[in-house]
Order: sequence, then C-alpha cells, then structure tokens
Amino acid sequence: MCRWLAYSGTPVLLEQLIYRPQHSLIDQSLHSRLGVETTNGDGFGVGWYADSETGPSVFRDVGPAWNNRNLRELSRNLRSRMFFAHIRASTGTAVQETNCHPFRHGRWLWMHNGAVVDFHRFRRELVLRIDPSLFNAVEGTTDSEVLFFLALTLGLEEDPPGAVERMVGLVETIGRANGVENPVQMTVATGDGEMLWGFRYSSEHRSRSLFYSTDVDTLRALYPDNPVLAMVSEETRLIVSEPLGDLPGAWNEVPESSYGIVGPGRDELCPFRPQAAPRAA
Repeated sequence: MCRWLAYSGTPVLLEQLIYRPQHSLIDQSLHSRLGVETTNGDGFGVGWYADSETGPSVFRDVGPAWNNRNLRELSRNLRSRMFFAHIRASTGTAVQETNCHPFRHGRWLWMHNGAVVDFHRFRRELVLRIDPSLFNAVEGTTDSEVLFFLALTLGLEEDPPGAVERMVGLVETIGRANGVENPVQMTVATGDGEMLWGFRYSSEHRSRSLFYSTDVDTLRALYPDNPVLAMVSEETRLIVSEPLGDLPGAWNEVPESSYGIVGPGRDELCPFRPQAAPRAA
C-alpha cells in the first residue's frame, strides 16, 4: 500500500511538511508504523498550487523518496497553501512515473492508498465506463488512476462526495458481478486548490488508517509555546495516513466509512455511503 498527506492552510515550505516532523513522510517511506508495508519505496510524488489562476503542478519520480536529491532541493524553496504528497508501495502495477501519485486533471489532484481487489479480473469493464472525452488522459496502469477518472466521469468537479460515492458503488457492483465480494479498499485525497476532501472507506469496513489534525485554536491552547502553531492560520489542516508525530491531542482518527471537507470557512466530517451504480450508456 502507500502513505500520503494533504495540507491546506497558511502557505508553508514543503520541507516543513515532509522532512521536518518527527515521523515525517520521508521517515514513513522507510519506517511506516501503520501501513501494510514498512517500506514505501516504489516512487513518490508531490502536487501543489502556485496561485489561484493556474492549475496544480506535480513532481513525480520512480525512485524512493528518502534519497531523492531533487525532492530535497525543491522542498527547501517550494511554498504553497495546498500540498499533496504521496509515497508508493506498488500493489502489482509497474513502477513507472505515470503510475506515481498524485494524479492530475485540470484543477484537480487525486491520490489513493489501498487497492481494487483482483483489479485485473474486471479492469476492462471499469476502464470502459470512463467518459470517452477523458479516456485519452489516462496515462498509467494503476487502479488508483482508474478510480480518479471514474470519479471525474461521475461528477467529481461538481459534487466531489457524491461522485466518489457513485464511483465506489460502481466498482462494488462490477466487482461483485465478477466474484469479488469486497473489491474496494481506499483512503483518498482530492482537491481543486480551494477545497480539500479526504475519504476513508473499504467494502469490508476495515479501512486503512487515516487521521486529521486538531484545529489550530485548540492546539494553541494546549501548546502555547509551540512556534509552528503561532505561524499558521486557524483554518490550517492536515489529513495524513499516519500521524507525523506523537504530540498528545494533535491527531484524530477519521471514522470508518467517513469523509472530511477542509477549506476556507468550512470544516466538516460526514458519513460515506456508496451509491447505486449508474447504468452504462
């Protein structure tokens, strides 16, 4: 499986998110505590938004994150209000740049931890449900990218939670028709540069780990002398596969079958309920 983090809030250097914390994403690439694999070295990627006028940029590589000199150099100088960062442990597809997360389409970024169980058994049926206008934008061979383009097909840009619920409903319907009873295992982050959504769900209701950071006002009350908390706004939030440190009260587990919304003036935690699969055109 994989590890990831998504950040929204006061513009910060990438280095502060993926290198400096006690149990940073770089540390997790070698010493994951909660992942299926301890080591996540099958490529990595970061995505970020430079300003409100342009879409996101991405930097991805097939090597491990822990010794990538370009990532280290970039992280010291790259500042953004929204970051996606992902370290990959392949579930069977090739280690190649087009299979590294995050995936991008227009203003949207997407990254995933988990798997579509026995993806090879019904991959063709899923791919054929991607809207023809989006089909040629699929570059890699992962289940994760197929999930993204199915969500786009089903309305991600207009209704992100509803689109992901419809996407999961579709995958479960097709998977079960092919003899896979519990096909979906996922934690997903997606965003458009303004809002960020994080999802935790699995068909068997035993999802991979996912956490969100406690609100900044509460943390300031708990740790008034912490210099990092003095630098960021009240709306700053992180969603992570596993906590970046052991600070008591700083991290909260996302409940099973839930999704969160993070953005200016909005912070919500809602139940996630897959919707019936739409009929094929």
